[in-house]
Amino acid sequence: MTASTQATPFKRSPLAMAVLGILHLEPMHPYAVQRRIKEWGKDKVVNVGQRAQLYKTIARLQEAGLVSVRETGRDQQYPERTVYEITDAGRTAFLAWIKEMVSTPRNEFPEFPAALSFLMLLGPDRARAELERRANAVRANLDEIDTGMEQARKFGLPRVTLLEDEYRRAVVAAELRWLEGILADLADGSLTWSWESLAEFQHQSIG
Repeated sequence: MTASTQATPFKRSPLAMAVLGILHLEPMHPYAVQRRIKEWGKDKVVNVGQRAQLYKTIARLQEAGLVSVRETGRDQQYPERTVYEITDAGRTAFLAWIKEMVSTPRNEFPEFPAALSFLMLLGPDRARAELERRANAVRANLDEIDTGMEQARKFGLPRVTLLEDEYRRAVVAAELRWLEGILADLADGSLTWSWESLAEFQHQSIG
């Protein structure tokens, strides 16, 4: 299917972008796409854990004319394998997505900032306890990223293939520094609040 016969508009997603990126290199069946994403470590930035979601994404890409069926084959391991390939329209869309996703920041509404906006409802002590738990998890995540990057460097992978890991490390390290600062302020009392102070502020803002 070409761009002129495209029937369905497509809302891009990281998973759809990754599928087009993989098929940009060579035709594959969905299981091989999922395996390739994991082998390359891209599952750290693209949610490919649910194969059903991958099949659904590929079906939507096909409806939009961005991928097409190349062949359907059979072998002992996979009774039926549909091999997909990227179309010319898919290549055009993929490059456009990459350019926009790289150049234009997007507010993606992650959970953590949303939860922080209501952190005052936990109270200082409970907030400190939960933030300490998060800080410990973030430290473990940072160690995992460092280990993975070190292994990748030992394999001699080109730096350009690890840019997402560099970015993830910078973001995770920045979050950890911020968390440690907030925890220090909670510990020494420079950051604190009470129901009374919140109620007074609410009364003043309404008045």
